[in-house]
Amino acid sequence: MSGPDAGRGRWLHPRRVQALEAALARRILVIDGAMGTLIQQHALAEADYRGERFANGFDAGAPGDRTVRELRGNNDLLNLTRPEIIAGIHRAYLDAGADLVETNTFNATSISQADYGLQHLAHELNREGARIARAACDAVEALTPDQPRFVVGVVGPTSRTASISPDVNDPGFRNTSFDALRHAYADATRGLVEGGADVVMVETVFDTLNAKAALYAIEEVFDALGARLPVMVSGTITDASGRTLSGQTAEAFHVSLMHARPLAIGLNCALGARELRPHVETLARVAQCHVSAHPNAGLPNAFGGYDETPEEMAAMLQEFATAGLVNLVGGCCGTTPDHIAAIAAAVRGVAPRRPGALA
Repeated sequence: MSGPDAGRGRWLHPRRVQALEAALARRILVIDGAMGTLIQQHALAEADYRGERFANGFDAGAPGDRTVRELRGNNDLLNLTRPEIIAGIHRAYLDAGADLVETNTFNATSISQADYGLQHLAHELNREGARIARAACDAVEALTPDQPRFVVGVVGPTSRTASISPDVNDPGFRNTSFDALRHAYADATRGLVEGGADVVMVETVFDTLNAKAALYAIEEVFDALGARLPVMVSGTITDASGRTLSGQTAEAFHVSLMHARPLAIGLNCALGARELRPHVETLARVAQCHVSAHPNAGLPNAFGGYDETPEEMAAMLQEFATAGLVNLVGGCCGTTPDHIAAIAAAVRGVAPRRPGALA
């Protein structure tokens, strides 16, 4: 991917894109691990989420909204109220060997933030999330200029689904629409671009129609700018059926979204590496672009935690690498800097997958 396709505009950061492409050609790149897992370790209270800016209940709501809502658990809000925590998490993953760090913006769309009455902050949350990650990457890259680090602007799935009714008694009902998703995703993307993201990743895709709305919105933003960033797409296989929540196999998911010509397509979340392996192999067989995998640290236990050790997870992802399945690896739920350090060591020196090699 030496340049944008004809008619698709210029690169917004051409030197960064060239550096990313060069790195992908040389080795398997490492994506960071879970954000939420490390935030939980800080045992934050409501006051931490509110900070000084939102200390008074009404100040946190959208203009005209007098409802006082609890903000604890809104991890994206920490970009504004406790940015030093988010910066520290990014730095921990970079020090562990991550080449790419994901912005703390998984739920930073107006649709998801409406649960907290903070939909008006979506653009700012994304801009600041990217800015924090950019500063962390630049600081570490300055120490090791021969190993560039990249900011992945995360566009999450939202708390709504365009393909499936949330009401089992009314299969035709939808609690969102393509256009509503499109506008929310465009707002988030503009913030990520302004904050300095190198890549935009539509991740944890459980509903392909949501992802299509996201990709459409991203293209609209790029068209308006007259320049673009590389795009990655990562879906999630929800259970042993091997399908996304909206019913697609990994291959069908790939076919549905390759019109966007992503830099990479892959899978994350829901399953551990062992369970995800056959579906990553499917993508590796059919994808003409790079393939990514950042699974959970195993399957959740009875308490909702994750028990797979860094060594166990690294061994599985090393097998992905030696089998020629992946170009990017990392971790999702339950993973820590220790997991990322072990994964980085396990894939070091292993040749990256050649797109189309298993086809």
